[in-house]
Amino acid sequence: MNQERLNQILQQESEEKQVLSLLLDRHLSRQDQLLVQKTQMGPTEGYIGSVSLEWLASRVRFAAQLPLFQQKYDHKTDNIIRDSQTVEELQQRPLDWSRQSHLAQYLAVMQNHKFPPVLVVITSGWVNDRYAEEWDGNFQATRTVADFTPLDQQNRLGLLNIGENFSIFVLDGQHRLMGIQGLMELLKTGKLEVYNKYKKPTGSVITLNDLIEEYGLNAGQLQQLGQEKIGIEIIPAVVQGETYEQARRRVRSIFVHVNRMAISLSKGQLVLLNEDDGFAIIARRIAISHPLFKERDDDDSNPRVNWDSATISSKSTVLTTLQALQDMVEGYLGYKFEHWKNKDKKNLITLRPDQDELDQGLEEMIKLFNYLANLPSYERLNYGYKTPELRRFSHEAEGGEANILFRPVGQIALLQALGFLVFRKDFLLKNLCEKLRQFDLEGGFDGIEHSRSIWYGVFYDPMKKRIQVSGRKLATQLLIYLLGGIDDDLERAQIRKALAEARTIKDAATNQEKTIDFKGKFVDPKKVGLPNLL
Repeated sequence: MNQERLNQILQQESEEKQVLSLLLDRHLSRQDQLLVQKTQMGPTEGYIGSVSLEWLASRVRFAAQLPLFQQKYDHKTDNIIRDSQTVEELQQRPLDWSRQSHLAQYLAVMQNHKFPPVLVVITSGWVNDRYAEEWDGNFQATRTVADFTPLDQQNRLGLLNIGENFSIFVLDGQHRLMGIQGLMELLKTGKLEVYNKYKKPTGSVITLNDLIEEYGLNAGQLQQLGQEKIGIEIIPAVVQGETYEQARRRVRSIFVHVNRMAISLSKGQLVLLNEDDGFAIIARRIAISHPLFKERDDDDSNPRVNWDSATISSKSTVLTTLQALQDMVEGYLGYKFEHWKNKDKKNLITLRPDQDELDQGLEEMIKLFNYLANLPSYERLNYGYKTPELRRFSHEAEGGEANILFRPVGQIALLQALGFLVFRKDFLLKNLCEKLRQFDLEGGFDGIEHSRSIWYGVFYDPMKKRIQVSGRKLATQLLIYLLGGIDDDLERAQIRKALAEARTIKDAATNQEKTIDFKGKFVDPKKVGLPNLL
């Protein structure tokens, strides 16, 4: 092929591209058409394209607003009213409106924000008119509700009519739609009301000025968010040859299954994936690097961290959970890096701390766990002891030492107390850990099911004979007291009173309340004192 012929071919390709570009620009400039690629899975055809966030917020409605459910539709919450008639029609979690403000903020604040595509159904007025000409004598559709104009010979790429005579409802991505609608309201009105899960106003309002001031955002750039694009897959409410009932079953089946497939992440998995929460980031690093938690190379060792569940069973060999480890890090570092929590503006989301702060936080946690790893209870792990035998109560199968250092609730309380003392009271961590070591040597952390233990009635429920997480706040206060962090007599009196109440049970025989002292005797509540300081 000579050079002249090659130039002619290149020139022709360039001209064809220009013509195609002009044609596409002409068609895509119309608001009632969307460039899409056709898909087919099973009997269901679909059309994939992209739309602006502003368009999605204004044109797409919630699934519960489908005409099929209009008689059972709650206009206040945008949910379907659950009753005997609708329970079989739709199986999907109700919308949780408490998420809207967080999702809207995510889009506005996070630079690397991203929502997955949404799945929607397109319908038209004739679908619900049984006398429309689009239904034949057998009540079968004579055409597909989607108006698709192919642009290629294989019918793979084309234009989908999305004019005002079509209605669109979201099947998968309802909370994404909720968040986008919240963002548009925030941008247009300058404020967004915060709701509870049932769409009842909480009384709090997030304003655009709040976000601009808190996160240093650019007002002009915020207003451009509405033009960002999100992926969308559109399926028709009715396809040619279907009866109304067949179409309803198909759409309903897709709706149910896409939501069933969306399995919620566990608390541990959320911590594992969170790249914006400083406490979660440090918790992960500690879990995989610190000798107290990281997996060892020897074959007989067991993992020390449960990465998924937020609880530990009595037989589990792990020391803690990733979720508990995050709570420990937050309990300790929360006093040093209060702004990581946006404590004073709880309706605002948190941003990833800068690297210097993350490095400081990690250094503080490594120093802390280096000290805690030398507590006698934890040192025993190096000598072949297994966590179940140190965690279980003595009355459980195979028995145990009932040590709160092997319970997440006890671990969190301890670190909260230490964080308060180190960063609020300026105590030296080394001195505190020396006191804890002596306390541990004297059995201060184990045997909590016995009345001699300060944790009896606090962490241990003597009536139900099980751990009780509700005692964590009091346990934190007791630890602060034991370590010398409470000087106020009134505050000490309040802790003593709370401890007496925790050790008070109801006698089943007499139905009277009785308070148990540290010797296991029933006494007047005022006779229950506080143990000596460490």
